[in-house]
Parts: sequence; structure tokens; C-alpha cells
Amino acid sequence: MGCHNSKVCGQVSRKKKKNKVQGDEKHIKDIRLQDGSGTHSSEENLLETYECQLKILHAVLTASGDQERDQLLKDHPGDICTLVHSIIEKVKTEITADLNDLHEKQMRSTLERHQSATEELQRLHGEEKNVLNESHAAAENALKDQIEGLTSELKLFSELKRRAQESTLKRDLQRNIETHGSPGAFWEQEQESLLFVIEMKRERLQDQGNKLLQMETLVEKNLSLEDQLLQALQQSEDYRVRIDNYQSLIHAIKTLLCSLCLGQDYLFVQPMAGIIAILFENVSSTCSISEILQGFYEVSIWQ
Repeated sequence: MGCHNSKVCGQVSRKKKKNKVQGDEKHIKDIRLQDGSGTHSSEENLLETYECQLKILHAVLTASGDQERDQLLKDHPGDICTLVHSIIEKVKTEITADLNDLHEKQMRSTLERHQSATEELQRLHGEEKNVLNESHAAAENALKDQIEGLTSELKLFSELKRRAQESTLKRDLQRNIETHGSPGAFWEQEQESLLFVIEMKRERLQDQGNKLLQMETLVEKNLSLEDQLLQALQQSEDYRVRIDNYQSLIHAIKTLLCSLCLGQDYLFVQPMAGIIAILFENVSSTCSISEILQGFYEVSIWQ
């Protein structure tokens, strides 16, 4: 380290400035004594007094720290020093107010960005939920139409089966009649008709079996869609709880910052925006509000 940065050099510099200021004051006293004896004119004495005060003011303004500046102002009371002290206090007050305004703007900007992200998340979740509901409703309507069609076909098949049974009974009756005598051509035609009907029924049964398999596949798809809908609803509830946690966190941090900023100085106000950004980056759905606030207290105490 150089001499300018060492503590010994700093003390020597402060002693030199203090001795210089004391010498200027002694010179002012000598001027005043000489003015009483009539050696110098009042204008020269006043000019030298102003020059000495300017030197004192320069020493105060070029002080290396607040402690040295306050010591110079305390050792050399006067109108100029009082004015300088009031100006310094005013500048400190204005700087503090500007820092508070800057911190408030940064906090407001952070909250607005978080609110915008929350609204965007809600919008995307609503759109996804609507798409899932529409697809589920369309699939359900399609399944209902297919089930109605299969039901009507089953009814038709039952009706044909009933007619076939009635035809068999009628044939038995005709056989009993044949025992007592009936034309053979009629029975041959009836047999051919029955064979045709049986073949037609067999084909229809095969078609019905295929359609039943398709219906079972569609039912399985419908159950899968229902499971997906339940998962989407569960995710919706999780997102809603997370959004509520974020809003509670925003309100708690804003209240805590307002209470802390009232009694803090520049050393605490300056890094506050960085602390808030770190908290928002590290927050997750698994963290509770109390854990986040505890972390904020630890960071603020460390600062």
C-alpha cells in the first residue's frame, strides 16, 4: 500500500491541515490586534479575514472523511462553518430522499414485473384448461353418438332374432302340418330363405363384434381423457395456491420494507433492491412464506 492510503499518512495530513487552519486563525487575531493599534486599514483586515475563512472552508471541503470534517467545523465555529454544516446536512437529506425514491421505483418495477408474470401464468393456464375441456366434450359427444348408433343396431338385431325365432316356431308348425300332407316346394323355398337369413345374421354379428371392440377402445380413450382432465384440474388448483402464496409474499415484503426503510440509512437502502431480486429469483413453490421472510431478515441483518 502507498503512503497516501496508510493510517499514519492520513493522521499526518490531518495534523497539517489542522495546524494550517490554526495558523490562519492566529493570523486573523494578529490582524485584529494590529487593527486596534491603527497599523492596517479595516478593509485590509476584512479582506484577510475573508481569505482566512476561505482557507478554513477549503480545508473543510477537502477533508478526507466525515469525522475529520466534523472536527474542523467543531474546532472553528463561525458563520461560514455553520453555513457549510447546514449545506452538508441539506445535501445528506436530499441524497437520502433521492435514494428512497430510487428504491421505491425499483420496488414498484419489481412488483409490476412479478404481477405481469402472474397474470401471464393465469392466462396460459386458463387457455390450456379451456382446450382440454373442449377436447373432452368433443370426445364425449362422439362416444355418445357411437353408443347410440350401436344401441340402435343392437335393437335391430334383437328384432331380427325375434322374427327368426317366430319363423322357427312357424316352421315346426308347418312340419306338423306336413306330417299330414303339405307341398314340398314350399318347404324348400322356406329352407333357402332361412339359410339366407342365417348367413346375413352371421355377417351382422361379425360387424357387431368389430364395432363392440371399437367401442371398447373408445371407452378406454374416454377414461384416459378423464384422467388427463382430473390431472389438469389438480394442476389448476396447485397454480391457484401458488399464485395466492406469491400475492401474500408480495404484500408481506412490501409491508416489511416500508417498516425497515423508515429507520435505515444509506448503507441499508442502497442494496435493498438487490436483496429483493435475489428473493424473487430463489422463491419456489416448495418454500413457505415464513421461510422466505426468515431469509429476508437474515440478509437484512447481514447487510
